[in-house]
Amino acid sequence: MNTFRLLALFGVLLLPNVNATPFQFDEKTYRQDVETLASDKFEGRGPLSQGETLTVEYLEKAYKAIGLKPGFGDSYRQAVPMAKITADQTMQLTIPDVVFNNGRDFTARTEQIQPQVSLDNSDIVFVGYGINAPEYQWNDYANIDVKDKTVIVLVNDPGFATQDPNVFKGNAMTYYGRWTYKYEEAARQGAKAVFIVHETAPAAYGWNVVENSNTNTKYTLVDDQNNQSHIGVMGWIQHSTAQTVFQKAGLDFDKVKLTAAKAGFKAIALNLKANLVVKNTIELATSYNVAGLLPGTSQSDEWLVMHAHWDHLGKTVQDGKTVILNGAVDNASGVAGVMQLARHFNAQDKAPKRSILFTAFTAEETGLIGAQYFASNPPVPTKQLVSFLNIDGMNVGKGVDYILRYGHGVSQLETYLDAAAKAQGRTVKADPRPQNGLMFRSDHFALAQQGVPGLLFMSLGDTDPDYIAHKYHQGADDYDANWHLGGVKQDLALISDIIEKLANNNDWPKWLEESDFKKLRAQDGK
Repeated sequence: MNTFRLLALFGVLLLPNVNATPFQFDEKTYRQDVETLASDKFEGRGPLSQGETLTVEYLEKAYKAIGLKPGFGDSYRQAVPMAKITADQTMQLTIPDVVFNNGRDFTARTEQIQPQVSLDNSDIVFVGYGINAPEYQWNDYANIDVKDKTVIVLVNDPGFATQDPNVFKGNAMTYYGRWTYKYEEAARQGAKAVFIVHETAPAAYGWNVVENSNTNTKYTLVDDQNNQSHIGVMGWIQHSTAQTVFQKAGLDFDKVKLTAAKAGFKAIALNLKANLVVKNTIELATSYNVAGLLPGTSQSDEWLVMHAHWDHLGKTVQDGKTVILNGAVDNASGVAGVMQLARHFNAQDKAPKRSILFTAFTAEETGLIGAQYFASNPPVPTKQLVSFLNIDGMNVGKGVDYILRYGHGVSQLETYLDAAAKAQGRTVKADPRPQNGLMFRSDHFALAQQGVPGLLFMSLGDTDPDYIAHKYHQGADDYDANWHLGGVKQDLALISDIIEKLANNNDWPKWLEESDFKKLRAQDGK
């Protein structure tokens, strides 16, 4: 097929369905959904809590009322086996004779299913960014044995540190910069503990986010070995804490840090010992993903997924007071948006050719746990999933003349985004903060790891500069009756346009850049 015919065919695939009813935003229902899900009654929607029970019941009732079929066989729920781990927050970290206080100076937790994890005179090694990336000719663990030791690593990756486009991906974070990768690689290397040095710019959030996210109950999937392959201690330390530790080793942390961004960096044994006891209360329980299905017609075995995670951080204690982290924008706004889309498509006179699965997963905030379980245990094989569209926080303010694109040249879904934005008279704007690695921080990434291409729709701090600093993962993320919601309306209409096209054509959007994702999709014959 020649280039002209190929482009013409792809243009036809992007044409809207002339029989489709334009998206109608039901503001009253949307507000009701967000206000309810983000109310104190729902206790911050923490997994394995009374808040989860209320949330799952609310979603299941809504999906039934909309007219969706059960998404998991005969059930709207997918059971996700999890452990609820609550660490004793009176812990202290000692290196070697300096005592650091939990919350203020460091955080520590574990995903291992055991009542206590300890560091007993554990040798400390600084391993730079903690990255082993053959494709970038980079290995911070080269020629160093960290088995059963405590490693200190830097957040983000050398590309951000140098701002050199020839180092990793320059300012744009790679997965090697994510805290999840740091823990995974250290575990592969045999380390006992990891402490990531927090700095606001490379982390993309302040210490308050780290503290709120890691000093309350956490959750994890459970394997048949009680997660013993996971790192023993998953920690963060303040920049000032790192400076003190390195000073004790006779080193200047800020000078040593600069050397870690250069090729050929060699790990440094600090000749210091770490001592810490993490005592855990463990509860094995079941959480739930929720999904409703709109069956397709002629291509019903091909599924499109429209998603938003339902969970937030539950409750925490600050200054002796219980604070409910309601997560109105993150992500009650997204869950309510998915329900709006479900109502719209179920109300169409003609069902789509492909099936549409409307999903809400558990425990995104703890590391994409619900998404990981779904990706490993999908209701149909992942090779039948056309794409995964993911809302993680909506623009509850006024509409804007652009839509953000996370990543560039990643998959052909970007073409759909371009077309839908153009139809609205909007432009597509590159992620203004590629260093934040948002491509790897929400549920679509778990499906990408199985080869399913996705799009992320996120408006957390872009239209509200105050959000990240004072609301994100904090008690101030509450529903506000004064929200304009113009941004929600226009973004849901845009997403509706993309769903309409994908649900009624024969296209299988492909990965563009070379990656493990692309290889997996190719193995599926897509």
